[in-house]
Amino acid sequence: MKKFGEYIKDLRVKKEITLREFCKTVGLDPSNWSKIERGLLAPPKSKEILEQIATALGLTENSSEYNQLFDYAMIDFIPTELAEDSEILEKLPLFFRTARGEKPTEEELKELIKLIQQSNAGD
Repeated sequence: MKKFGEYIKDLRVKKEITLREFCKTVGLDPSNWSKIERGLLAPPKSKEILEQIATALGLTENSSEYNQLFDYAMIDFIPTELAEDSEILEKLPLFFRTARGEKPTEEELKELIKLIQQSNAGD
């Protein structure tokens, strides 16, 4: 699974936006932003900044790319013991979509419930 910085950099490069141009549009320091893209600094937590990033990249609200941007930003703040479990990490985007009020498929919901039950059984 990609990290936030890698995801943003891929989108930025795909849209042919330079790092400096991107940072100027969003109002970010290029040096610090470069560290975020390389995974040396955590992504921003602010919804407003994430929305500005989405706008600078031309992402439409509620599109899959827009939602992935927010998903990847949140994944970086998941506790290490959960983030190290690939099965849990795989299901986090589903959890985030559900938390945003998007309706998961019945199969996705069953998988998420099963995963939560399994993690609670280890307590």
